[in-house]
Amino acid sequence: MRKIISIVFAMVIALGNIGLMNVQPVLGVEIETEATSAILMDAASGRILYEKESHKELPPASVTKIMTLLVAADAVAQEKVKLTDTVTASENACKLGGSQIYLEPGETFSLEQMLIAIAVGSANDGCVAVAEHVSGTHEAFVEEMNRKAKELGLKNTHFANAYGLPAEGHYTSAYDLATISREALKYPLIRKLTSIKEYDLREGKFKLWNTNKLLWWYPGADGLKTGWTNEAKYCLASTVERNGLRLICVVMGVPQVRGHFAESMKIYNYGFAKYEFKQFAPAEEKQGVVKVSKGVEDEAVAITEKALGATVEKGKDKNFWVETKLNPEISAPIEKGQKLGEVLLYQNEQLQASVNLIADRSVAKAGLVNQLTRTMKGVFGF
Repeated sequence: MRKIISIVFAMVIALGNIGLMNVQPVLGVEIETEATSAILMDAASGRILYEKESHKELPPASVTKIMTLLVAADAVAQEKVKLTDTVTASENACKLGGSQIYLEPGETFSLEQMLIAIAVGSANDGCVAVAEHVSGTHEAFVEEMNRKAKELGLKNTHFANAYGLPAEGHYTSAYDLATISREALKYPLIRKLTSIKEYDLREGKFKLWNTNKLLWWYPGADGLKTGWTNEAKYCLASTVERNGLRLICVVMGVPQVRGHFAESMKIYNYGFAKYEFKQFAPAEEKQGVVKVSKGVEDEAVAITEKALGATVEKGKDKNFWVETKLNPEISAPIEKGQKLGEVLLYQNEQLQASVNLIADRSVAKAGLVNQLTRTMKGVFGF
């Protein structure tokens, strides 16, 4: 009997071991959030630091307006429109409900003021006015929004309007919103607009207060956009920068009033406690020289275009190394800011970041006499 029991016990242990070999360890959840969907992204690299159902398609409400601002800012950058342009409100723009600045048909503002009304006051009517000014019609502008989404490789996004009110076929995801936000941060105009806390419109007769309370409540916050509808609940795409580390957080479908702020701060606290930005070269630091042929100067100094660094988990910042690649020689003329090479940052063998090396000043092309004189010096030594 004892022998049978021993055999059975041995079989149980063996089966248990087989089961353990086939079961992958479950990673501990470090953050619990009331958001239906959430993500924390490193703005520099796009690396995901935390996510929950981040690809789930959900209504974004007014967070939609980040894409509206992005398309408008891109039009400004391409000089299709100017911030000083006069934007005239149409009947179509004035009939919208929801958050608005109560535009009257024929009322005019500068494009910059309209964009402030969108970024700060979440003006639905302003979105349509801007859309019509940039693309001719609201529908054409929405096509531009969807084209931009496709360019960014977004898989779970489609826009039906520029303002975010509920509509069939209007959805996105936390991951896609973080990607849109990361692209938007490349435009200084958008960061400037979304960081404005308050603004006086109509000569002070209409006060705008930014709906993003993180600007007041969370140090380092300087964007981006809130959203709320009954369908979408409370949503927020935001960004915070501290000590060189810029993070993007998106929360969607938060049920509680102001819960989108609380949940975002909770996720940011996790991010800044666990990660840091490790800098290896500051912006505009000399990294070498490039030989210049046919120029009034023989060399061009190569400097970093921006700071070189990487977001790393605290305590795991070892085995980094830098590789510098410079053109051995370049012909004049050279423009200030022209790319001369790049510097690559690795951890072990994995590329973490790269920064362009650019000319610190212009180098003009030498005249024929100057070139001949240099050639004679090189050949005869005088």
